[in-house]
Amino acid sequence: MTILLVRHGETEWNRERRHQGRFDSPLTAHGIAQAQAIGRELARLSEAVAAPIIASPQGRARHTAEIIYNELAGSPMLGFDARLREHSVGVWDGLTYDEIETRVPGIFDGDGGHQWYFRGPGSESYADFAGRVGQWLEEQEEALAVIVVAHGLVSRVLRGLYAGLPLATALSLPVPQDRIFRLAGGRIETIAIKS
Repeated sequence: MTILLVRHGETEWNRERRHQGRFDSPLTAHGIAQAQAIGRELARLSEAVAAPIIASPQGRARHTAEIIYNELAGSPMLGFDARLREHSVGVWDGLTYDEIETRVPGIFDGDGGHQWYFRGPGSESYADFAGRVGQWLEEQEEALAVIVVAHGLVSRVLRGLYAGLPLATALSLPVPQDRIFRLAGGRIETIAIKS
């Protein structure tokens, strides 16, 4: 199994440092360019040329996946799986990080700083979130390659589950919008995008 994992391109809310969760905002011009560059880079990878694309159904991931699909022009399928949706922080979805900090001073401090995602009123629990992402991962065929277009926290948790990382380590993994993560043979490789 080879998973070529990418995060959606930059959105308007990413620029505002606003947590999107289950909400959405459109890709910026830069985000569209990122998706195009990722598509071109994937077209250079032999395992990606005929790989299906599976994406979160949320608008920002869907739009990114459609751009990648058009760049590849040979992918046999573009599909969507709700298990790849971004984590919801409940009533904090749609708030900026500063607004969340104002409501709960110190929420981002200390060693558990990344675990704030699971502390919001109405937030999806880590067990539920990791359960649905893990279920998707377990269903992947060993011999096949797939391109996955998802979200920041999905990327962290998916890579963490794949590599057997402790929760704190997984939640602190980087989530750039201009990289491809190749999960294959028990290893995770980062592929930089050539402009």
